[in-house]
Amino acid sequence: MSEDGEEVSRFHSSHPHYRWIALTNTTMGMLLVTVNSSIVLISLPAIFRGIKLDPLNPANVGYLLWLLTGFLLVSAVLVVTFGRLGDMKGRVRIYNVGFVIFAVTAVLLSLDPWTGKAGAIWLIGWRVVQAVGGAMITANSTAIITDAFAADRRGMALGINQVAAIAGSFLGLIIGGVLADWHWRAVFWVSVPVAIAGAIWSVVSLHETGVRHPARLDVPGNLTFALGLGLILTGVTYGIQPYGSSPMGWASPWVIGELVAGVVFLIWFLRLEAKAAHPMFHLELFKIRAFAYGNLAGLLASIARGGLQFMLIIWLQGIWLPLHGYSYERTPFWSSIFLIPLSIGFLLAGPLSGFLSDRLGSRRFATGGALVSATAFIGLLLLPVNFPYWAFALLTLLNGIGSGMFGAPNVTMVMNSVPAAQRGAASGMRLTFFNSGMSLSIGVFFSLMVVGLASSVPTALQSGLTGQGVPATLASHVAALPPVGILFAAFLGINPIGALLAPTGVLQTLGAHQVATLTGKVFFPGLISQPFSSGLQLVFGAAAFMMVLAAISSWIGGSEVETKTSTAEVGERTGEELESTK
Repeated sequence: MSEDGEEVSRFHSSHPHYRWIALTNTTMGMLLVTVNSSIVLISLPAIFRGIKLDPLNPANVGYLLWLLTGFLLVSAVLVVTFGRLGDMKGRVRIYNVGFVIFAVTAVLLSLDPWTGKAGAIWLIGWRVVQAVGGAMITANSTAIITDAFAADRRGMALGINQVAAIAGSFLGLIIGGVLADWHWRAVFWVSVPVAIAGAIWSVVSLHETGVRHPARLDVPGNLTFALGLGLILTGVTYGIQPYGSSPMGWASPWVIGELVAGVVFLIWFLRLEAKAAHPMFHLELFKIRAFAYGNLAGLLASIARGGLQFMLIIWLQGIWLPLHGYSYERTPFWSSIFLIPLSIGFLLAGPLSGFLSDRLGSRRFATGGALVSATAFIGLLLLPVNFPYWAFALLTLLNGIGSGMFGAPNVTMVMNSVPAAQRGAASGMRLTFFNSGMSLSIGVFFSLMVVGLASSVPTALQSGLTGQGVPATLASHVAALPPVGILFAAFLGINPIGALLAPTGVLQTLGAHQVATLTGKVFFPGLISQPFSSGLQLVFGAAAFMMVLAAISSWIGGSEVETKTSTAEVGERTGEELESTK
C-alpha cells in the first residue's frame, strides 16, 4: 500500500464514525443545492408578483428564462472544474468554500431590496453566484463519500446521497409551492438557517481522507470547456424564445452562432485535453465502459426527468386545477400537493435500491428503474388531459419509483469505475451531464410542446374568442401571439385572456356573462386542452424513448468484468501521468 493509502487507512482506524459524519453532511449539502435548483420553478408566479414584474410582457421573458435556467447552467459549466480542483487541492477544502458561498448568497437572495427589472436582476445575479457555491458542493460530495466508504458499502452511501440529490429536485417543488403561498421571500428564507448551519458543521467536522495529487490548473481546458458548454446551453435557452415571425428562436443568427461557437470550443477542448500535461479531465476515463455508458444513461434520464417536472407543473397549474375549480392564484400551492406521490415513490425506492445494489449489482437496478420510468411515461401519455386524479397519482408514484431504482445504482456504477485519483473530476463530469440534462430539458421539451401547440392553438383561440363576441380583428391579433406565451402562462398558472383583452377596452363592450366566461377558470384551459394534449403526447413519447435508451445504456455499461479490467488499465495510465508531473 502507498504512503497516502496507509495514511488514509490510519485515519479511518482512529475515526471509525467519520464516514457517517461525511455522509450526513454531504447529503445535507446535496439536498440543499438540489432543492434550490427546483424551488424557483413552482414559485415563479409569487416571485414575479412580489417584485412587481409582469410575466406576460414579452420584454420580461428573458428574466423568466434566466431565473429558471441560470442556476442549472452555471452549475453544469463549473462542476468539472471544481471536481478537478478538489482532486488537486483537497475535496473537503473546495466543498467547505462552496458551502460558505451558498450560505452567504442564501441571505442576500432573501433580502432583495428592489422591484421590477432591478429586482429580477438582483435575484438572477445572486442565483448565479449561489450556483458557483452549489457546484463546489455537488462536485465534491460524492467524491468525499467515495473516499470515506469501502467499496462494499459505497453503493448504500452513494445511494443515500443520490436520493438526496434527485429527491431535492422533487421536494423543491413541494416546498416552493407551500412557501410561495405564504410569502415569496420565504422561498429564499428557508435555505438560510440550513445553509449557515451546514457551512459551520462542514468546516468543523470534515477532514481530507482522499489522496491528493498536486498539479497545475489546466486554464485553457477549463476556459474552452466553460465557454463551449455555456454557449450551447445559453443558445438552447434563447432558442425557445420567439424570433421575428417565428414561434421559436432556433433560426435566430445569435442562437445559431452560440450553438456553432459552443461546438467549436468543445472540439477545441478535446484537442487541448488530449495533449495537456495536466488535463482538466482525463478523456481516457471514457474508455471505461461503465463510466461512458453510465454517464450517457444519466444524461438521458436527467433530460426526461427535467421535462417531467416542467410538463406536470404546466399541466396542473394551467389546465387541470382551474378546470377543477381552483383559483389561478392558488394553483402553485395545490400543484405541489398533488405532486407528492412523485416524491414518495422516489423516497421509497431510492435508499432500498442503493442498499440492494451493493449486494446484487448496479446493472439490473439501473436498467429496471429506467424501464419502470419509461412505462410510467407511456401511461402519462395515454391519460386524458382532464384525468381522474387516482390514475395520475399512481403513474407519478410509479415514475418516482423508477427514478429511485435508477438513480443510486447509476451513480455507483459510474463512481466505482474510476481510479481514486480521478474521483473529483469524474464526479464533476457526471454532474455536468446531470445538470446539462436538466437545462437541455427546458429547450427540448418546451420546443416539442410549442410544435404541438403552434399547429392548433391559433385556430382554437380565434374561434373561442369570436364565439364570445370578441371582434374578429382583435381575436386574430390575440391568436397570432407566439404559442410560447400561452405555454408560459400555463406554466405560471396565469389566465392570460383577461390580461390580453383588458387593455383593448373590449371587455367593457361585452355582456357580463361573456366577460365572466372569458376571464373565468374554464374558458382558457378548455381552449388549450386539446392542443396541449397533442404536445404532451409528443413530450412524454420522447421521454419514454429516452428512458428506454437509458435502460439499454445501463445494461451495456453494467458489465462487471470489463469494468474492473478497464478501471485497472486506466488507473495505471493516469497514475503514471500524474507521477510524471510531480
